[in-house]
Amino acid sequence: MMCAEARFPVDLTQLKLDPSKPHLTDEQRQTLRDNIQLLRDVIILFTSTGAARGVSGHTGGAYDTVPELCILLSLFEASDKYYPVVFDEAGHRVATQYLLSALEGHIPPEHLLHYREANSKLPGHPELGLTPGVKFSSGRLGHMWPMVNGVAMANRHRTIFCLGSDGSQQEGNDAEAARLAVAQNLNVKIIIDDNNVTIAGHPSEYLQGYNVPQTLAGHGLKIVTVQGEDIDALWGAFVQIITHDGPAAIISKRVMAPGVPDIQGSPHGHDVIPVKSALAYFKQRGYPMDKYNAIENILLNIKPTSVPYLYVGSTREVNANRVVFGEAVSDVLDRLSKEDAARRVMVIDSDLEGSTGLKVIHKRHPEVFIPSGIMERGNFSAAAGFGFDPDKFGVFSTFSAFLEMVVSEITMARLNNCNVLCHFSHSGVDEMADNTCHFGLNSFFADNGLDDVQSWLYFPADALQMHAIIKRVFFERGLRFIFSTRAKVPYLLKPNSDERLFSGDYEFVPGRDEVILEGKAGYVVSYGDMLYRSYDAVLRVRQEGLDVGIVNKPTLNLVDEQTLRKIGTSPFVLVVESLSRKTGLGSRFGTWLLERQLTPRYGYLGTNKEGCGGLQEQIPHQGLDPQSIIVKIKTLSH
Repeated sequence: MMCAEARFPVDLTQLKLDPSKPHLTDEQRQTLRDNIQLLRDVIILFTSTGAARGVSGHTGGAYDTVPELCILLSLFEASDKYYPVVFDEAGHRVATQYLLSALEGHIPPEHLLHYREANSKLPGHPELGLTPGVKFSSGRLGHMWPMVNGVAMANRHRTIFCLGSDGSQQEGNDAEAARLAVAQNLNVKIIIDDNNVTIAGHPSEYLQGYNVPQTLAGHGLKIVTVQGEDIDALWGAFVQIITHDGPAAIISKRVMAPGVPDIQGSPHGHDVIPVKSALAYFKQRGYPMDKYNAIENILLNIKPTSVPYLYVGSTREVNANRVVFGEAVSDVLDRLSKEDAARRVMVIDSDLEGSTGLKVIHKRHPEVFIPSGIMERGNFSAAAGFGFDPDKFGVFSTFSAFLEMVVSEITMARLNNCNVLCHFSHSGVDEMADNTCHFGLNSFFADNGLDDVQSWLYFPADALQMHAIIKRVFFERGLRFIFSTRAKVPYLLKPNSDERLFSGDYEFVPGRDEVILEGKAGYVVSYGDMLYRSYDAVLRVRQEGLDVGIVNKPTLNLVDEQTLRKIGTSPFVLVVESLSRKTGLGSRFGTWLLERQLTPRYGYLGTNKEGCGGLQEQIPHQGLDPQSIIVKIKTLSH
């Protein structure tokens, strides 16, 4: 636990800057430098608490843009002609928004030390209405500029600022926003941290030819490129874009996390700074021993939390299906020669190879791997185009939340009979500290064709079933969608056995529901990460004498007529999933029953409200823990 008396003062000297004066005075320069250093120290301190409590986070982006932030605050202090919101299209720089909430008195500074902690209202992305003082929801990367254009249209008498990055600028909707801003001569000023770092590496290496200033200049924006750590040059750039009539951008060149040991210039800077590196930073800064000891005491006394629960029906051993996907695909490719694999298969990344399992494929089968940027729409379509040939197969992967961004491209691929295997990781809500905007809830959006064209949605329950599904469907034609979670899952066990459910001679059959336990009192239908939780609940109520069965539905969108009739003639059916209650399996399963004149008592559990932050806390927050499932089972059985 963090020390109750943990405190740090935030004393930002109020400074007013006038863009009609292009040169800083010595006093202004020193005040800016002092403020920059203070706020950077604060960001290092409170984001490192995320590392200490095991909830991850992001340090480098917010740390980088502190000089720009301090200048913006000084401008806001000087005149009301500037819209006083620091919009940011990089949600992972949320530390900036929480710092502003503290500076403006909406939260006490010490509350920052609960960064990303469950129920602290400081989740991994800014959410309007959740955190006091936060003025907007950033949503997903690269989605803010188009909305800022609308803010500018509604406030034409004011200048609107938006922070950006070389990562967010890879998203295609930023290109659309740039064109609109120029066409309408909007007074939008984009401040871009061009640090050549994203999650998977350096854009200059994996996306050669990508050039932020040239791209924006090509759209017609005024561009000023500076070294972001040169305060005088940075202020001069602000003067130029503010006095320019129309949209303009500053391109701030810098290494990621300048001056921070262990993470400077590295993709590690995109993530949260480790506690050890944070302490090294403060020691390097020359903090007096008493203050250093206070910082050390704070960080070393924060411990990861857990939600202890001993599940029945599954192993204590767990595995990450999102990584196993890459292992399973690699196992399939192992059966081909390198030349044949390169001819028949193309795997394209969207800057998430370490998070979605593609890193395994990159290492084991570099001949099929294409590194690419944060361009989900274009990358999916490239995978589809590769699979336009009936004997070639594209593989695409990203987070499940981003499935919503490629729905139109999915339709295009379906109309062209393309072969694409899609892996959407981070489905549901489990261990999603990034919170609501990163929840993967609308997987059924992928099944957006008509009745005469089939898509296949698969959600394996554990690592063994992931292997079985990939082995079975990899070279099938058409669109196939595989889902996994951020959190690791255990291995399911056969009833009354220590043998793993999907081991031995198990073979996956697309479209077939799998009855794990027969039941006379009713059935629970589940899949993916909720199957082991539902299985636990079913086994516990069976021990109490309630004869409930359970069905695994690994193919989400197809009706297994035989199994549906079996469970539909039982007293009740309960669907349990971590997808949205509005769009998930539960929202349509009742219709399937009624269409066949099957009328059991019916209920379904799914994600139904905004997240609470943290990791394991998200599942009980949504009422999806085994005890909540048991309550629902007992309600339906009476």
